[in-house]
Amino acid sequence: MSVPLFVSERSTPELTARRLSVGCLIFEQMDQIDFTGPFEVLSRMPDTTVHILGKQVSPVRDVQGLPFSPEMSIAETEPFDVLLIPGGYGQQALMHDEEVLGLIRKHVESERLLFSVCTGALLCGAAGVLMGRKVTTHWSTRHLMTYYGAVLADARVAVDGNVISAAGVTAGLDAALVLVSLLRGDAAAQEIQLAIEYAPKPVFDSGTPESAPAEVLRSFQKRYEPIGTAREAEAIRYAANGTP
Repeated sequence: MSVPLFVSERSTPELTARRLSVGCLIFEQMDQIDFTGPFEVLSRMPDTTVHILGKQVSPVRDVQGLPFSPEMSIAETEPFDVLLIPGGYGQQALMHDEEVLGLIRKHVESERLLFSVCTGALLCGAAGVLMGRKVTTHWSTRHLMTYYGAVLADARVAVDGNVISAAGVTAGLDAALVLVSLLRGDAAAQEIQLAIEYAPKPVFDSGTPESAPAEVLRSFQKRYEPIGTAREAEAIRYAANGTP
């Protein structure tokens, strides 16, 4: 089954040609491509400044051990035009972190653009900002979106008002290009795509559960089971309580 690239429910808020600011949240055990993929695109967007923020101004390591250093803490941030929320196993530790959830909630309530990648959508769901929104996320957690009141979009990129979401990991590149096209026009997005030579032709057709060999899917599901069980339990708890 093919997955559509781009689903749009409503257009994003219009922004003028003024300089834009992007804030990228990073945290322990994130998937670094959730952050670095969009960063590669958004840092090339015309008239745009990108900032890296964390809970504290101290190094963090991604799920594979790659170190990153935020330049500012959440407490020090000013409002951004775009807020990027990546995913990864470390997302689970932040599902009750009011500083992180409050940042997301305040950003969306101020009608600024929220950009989630992969299981970053779960953090956005925990913040209570996905009710009635069309949202996508990593295939392994798509079934959890309804617990957060979201409407699942079976697509690599979904846009619903001021919420833009990407499916798993590498889909962040696609979503970032969609975001550039919405904010700066198709030509700007296409020039960035050309500059980074983003013309994927995968060696294997194993990028979705439908296309992956059965033994590969079983192997992944076995390794994923502990975090998958924890994520499902958290989603059920959220739905039962009915509050962020």
